[in-house]
Amino acid sequence: MLFFLISCLSFVLLSKSFPLKPLPPWASEMRLMSLCFWKELSCFFLSWLRKSWLIGFYFENPSAISMKRKSFSAKVENVEESEDTSVLDLPELALECILGKLLPEGLCNMSGVCSSLRDRCRSDYLWERHMKEKWGRLIGRAASREWQWEIASKKDSCVLERCGRKRLIRSLSCAWLFSWFKSKVESSNKQKSSLPADSLMSRYLSLESGKFWFPGQVYNRENGHVGFMLSCYDAELSYDSCTDTFRARYPPHGQRTIVIEDGVQWHRLRAPPVDTPPHDLYVSDCLPDLRPGDHIEIQWRRNKEFPYGWWYGVVGHLETCSRNENHCNCYSSDTVVLEFNHYTPGSRWRRASISRKDHREEGNEADGFYGGIRKLYNKEDISMWKRLWPTEVLE
Repeated sequence: MLFFLISCLSFVLLSKSFPLKPLPPWASEMRLMSLCFWKELSCFFLSWLRKSWLIGFYFENPSAISMKRKSFSAKVENVEESEDTSVLDLPELALECILGKLLPEGLCNMSGVCSSLRDRCRSDYLWERHMKEKWGRLIGRAASREWQWEIASKKDSCVLERCGRKRLIRSLSCAWLFSWFKSKVESSNKQKSSLPADSLMSRYLSLESGKFWFPGQVYNRENGHVGFMLSCYDAELSYDSCTDTFRARYPPHGQRTIVIEDGVQWHRLRAPPVDTPPHDLYVSDCLPDLRPGDHIEIQWRRNKEFPYGWWYGVVGHLETCSRNENHCNCYSSDTVVLEFNHYTPGSRWRRASISRKDHREEGNEADGFYGGIRKLYNKEDISMWKRLWPTEVLE
């Protein structure tokens, strides 16, 4: 093969010594092609000679291969010996204890370390405690249903968006550029959907960011407006993490527009205690058990276009009663007297009477309409109303 290469090169050198004559136009093109051919041929032979020399060296010196293997294995052993123990090498129980001590911010940071820690840090087991500690008092059944509806709407919108993208990409799939675009879109969708929408971590982060508006109730609405003292109204709430307060969006009252209140603090909020919508009458089940001194909440609204609010009061005695505990028969009467003692004696808002047996909505356009009644059994609910008691008696 080497002899063939030398003879070819000598032939080329001799051809250059021939006298030059005018050549036809196609001859220059043929010369250019021949030069490219000889260049490629020489590169091929050089690479072939290099490979044959290396193969011969290894066959003649098998110890070289063993030396290489020994040096490589030594390097691997040194690397393995120098490796430090990672968090993932800890026992399962110890790792769970460490992750259980982290704050939500720490869990979010740890979930970005690797895929194994990501799955662990996003588990509902770790986020359940954080949900209960911060949001357990406000997230009731109504807020949970709202979250499920939002998840369902997100899934529907994602399906429609994905179908639209597929139709667009399918119509343009004849070009390789759009196949590349399709892979990019699908990979971005996988990254966005890496956090399950129905996980507790997703719910917690949505609450913290303020993107999720959830139903709740606000004590003394509109910054303690005198007309709403010792009342609790339904609203949609959104959290502001910068101020650690909430934004309340109240439903419209009659012809009024939606009222929005900013800076609502935690102690003025609660989860709706019943599932009754604010415009519906609550069906009372405690009327036969009401006695003087019982703490109650009653629905009240200005007129029938307004939603109900829950107002705090106590059960009082009839005017004919001697108010002696041993001789009181108010519980056997069909009439139940309700007292709102934060108003002055003689005020039209101080006392109201309802029927124990046939109670529905009672009232008029002047004094408002009284709806369903809830008896308060929980001491924490009663103490909350007492903490909100106004400093001055209302007219």
